[in-house]
Amino acid sequence: MFIRLAQQHRQFVRDLVMNLQALATVLENRGYLASCYTCGSEMSSASFMVSLGENHLIRFLVSDYGITWTEMRDDRELMKLEGAEAISQLQELANLIKYEGTPGETGVTPDPQSGKVKGAFSSAIATN
Repeated sequence: MFIRLAQQHRQFVRDLVMNLQALATVLENRGYLASCYTCGSEMSSASFMVSLGENHLIRFLVSDYGITWTEMRDDRELMKLEGAEAISQLQELANLIKYEGTPGETGVTPDPQSGKVKGAFSSAIATN
């Protein structure tokens, strides 16, 4: 039983890594600064990062040890989620990109007059 669960977990991590790579490619094609790095050929871990505007960064880490979503603004951590909550937030990012398009259309880029972003990523979704 435990061997089967371990195999399923490894496959889940591989699937998640492949999806992160695809998301990074889509984001780059839409004009975002995005990257996804994997460690080794087994695809057992990845580091995904995307810039949503001036000094606004999302980092998503996945490995056999866990899954973490971290959102930062001006080098300060705004939000950190783990496990299923982190994956849900990643889905919100994917939905935002799917339905909104380019960085200037998402509502998360700085206001031209004030230079401020309306808030964290999650609050930008709520206003759209």
